[in-house]
Formats: sequence, C-alpha cells, structure tokens
Amino acid sequence: MIRQDTGGKAKRRKHELAFKRELIERCLRPGASVSAIALENGLNASLLFKWRRTHLRASSSDAPEPGRGDVPKMLPVTIRGTALGALTAQPPTQLPLPRPGPGVIEIDIGAARVRVRGTVDEANLRCVLQALGAQR
Repeated sequence: MIRQDTGGKAKRRKHELAFKRELIERCLRPGASVSAIALENGLNASLLFKWRRTHLRASSSDAPEPGRGDVPKMLPVTIRGTALGALTAQPPTQLPLPRPGPGVIEIDIGAARVRVRGTVDEANLRCVLQALGAQR
C-alpha cells in the first residue's frame, strides 16, 4: 500500500460545545462508564476524561488539584491603625479547623478488614477496633 504525503499538518478535530456538554452530562450520571461513552462516540477515552475533569474543576469552588501548576498565590496584607502591642495583648481567636475531605481508612486486623468512609465518631471506631482485637 502506498501512502501519499499531503505535506500538511494533521488537523485536530473540533467538537461542538453542545456535543461536549452532552457527553460530560452522561459521564456524570451514576454508574456511567466514561470509556464506554467515548467508544460509542468515536473519541479517545482520555479526551473525554479531560473534558470531564475540566468541567468539574470549573464548576467546583474547591482548591486546585495539587501538582497541576495551579499554585495558590500569596496576597499582601496590610494592618492599619493598630499598634503591635494591641495585637499581642488580645487573646488569640480560635479559628475553626478545616474539615478533612472525604476519604477512606482501611485497617487490617488478622483476617478482618475495617473500611471507614467519611466522618467517623472516634469513640465508636475505638469500640469496633477493641472488639476485633479481643477476637484475635
């Protein structure tokens, strides 16, 4: 087979915004397979994953994902009309601790595995772990 070189650069396909939005919406449905949706529409799955990730970042007010070049910037702060002594004389204000994001903790104890998701009551978790430890 002879392949003819056209001499031009290969052009990227342009996809309509409505098409992208429809596929992203399908991907966000519970149980949806991004790879299957990409295959059905003749796309590379990594492209559809990229569209979905971009959409989720744009619609989320959370901090940017670490390691992606989106580094938070430090802003200058100026305090006016307050002497330094007045700042140190006041009791420190108690700032609320940031809530950890949803995560999973897995603990293997013998043949048992404890999987904890989301916020956990420390006393209840301690009781479970002590009961499992007593069974060993």
